[in-house]
Amino acid sequence: MKTLRLALIFLLSLGLVAGQASAEGEGAKGTSSYRWIQGGTKVDLGTVATLDLGAPFVFLNGDDTRKLLKDSKDIPSGKEIGSIFPVNEQEQWEVILEYIDTGHIKDEEKKDLNADAILKSYREGTEEQNKQVPDENKLQVTGWDVKPFYDEKTHNLTWSIAAQNAQKEALVNYNVRMLTRTGYISVVLISDPAHRAKDQELLASQIIPKIAAKQGQRYEDFDASKDKIAEYGLSGLILGGAGLAVAKKVGLLAMIALFLKKGWVIVVALLAGGWTWIKSRMRRSRHNDQPAPQETTAKEDNSSPQP
Repeated sequence: MKTLRLALIFLLSLGLVAGQASAEGEGAKGTSSYRWIQGGTKVDLGTVATLDLGAPFVFLNGDDTRKLLKDSKDIPSGKEIGSIFPVNEQEQWEVILEYIDTGHIKDEEKKDLNADAILKSYREGTEEQNKQVPDENKLQVTGWDVKPFYDEKTHNLTWSIAAQNAQKEALVNYNVRMLTRTGYISVVLISDPAHRAKDQELLASQIIPKIAAKQGQRYEDFDASKDKIAEYGLSGLILGGAGLAVAKKVGLLAMIALFLKKGWVIVVALLAGGWTWIKSRMRRSRHNDQPAPQETTAKEDNSSPQP
């Protein structure tokens, strides 16, 4: 059975493990085992795309991204193809990249996205999930931070949900789905409401334009004679992605409630404590493992999800 992940992708709070970096030491889980790639080179994102990594950033491939998530007590999806972090320690954001092979997603809804209906489904689905979790873990969807919109030229679908946790702390994520021939690249910016606009602009100007589908994997390369077609469109993609064919039969709200009961994961926003933990690992990794000069293209590990 395929792993189902809620479209409301807030990264699990890392604050609980902020003090564990020094305790782990430099062994199997230590910082020296992370293979940080410095900016100023081109990196492979599995076999589907490349990223022209700018100098202000560092990159972890799919394997190391999954390792970092596990070490920070998060649950990786298994579809990670990389993650991006700022070199500037005053910036506190993270970008997680995944590739999901869903089949070709038709963009017939590009002019008809019903933001109100989608938001209603999110809210009521989250309320259903809240019945099954302790009070301190409840979430409330407060509205759209950015309403869903689709760029027909780039085939990018973008939206941002605003929420708050039980402590009334504001949470926000920013999602971009880059449609390809046989699926999509998921780009999730993990930020906070105070910095989201600035971090979003950086993502839009310095990262998204630098991700390019490889020849034969572009949206326009779709071949109707042999490529499978996803059983959902843009609205289904916003509401969770793989598995949403059931939405055609039971409706968006019922579909959200159904998947929540089957173990959808709601993960919470990155907090300052966890970011300190990540930054300390980055600093020690650079000190202990100065990277060798990069080739023109830094290859991704073979275990990354294949399109």
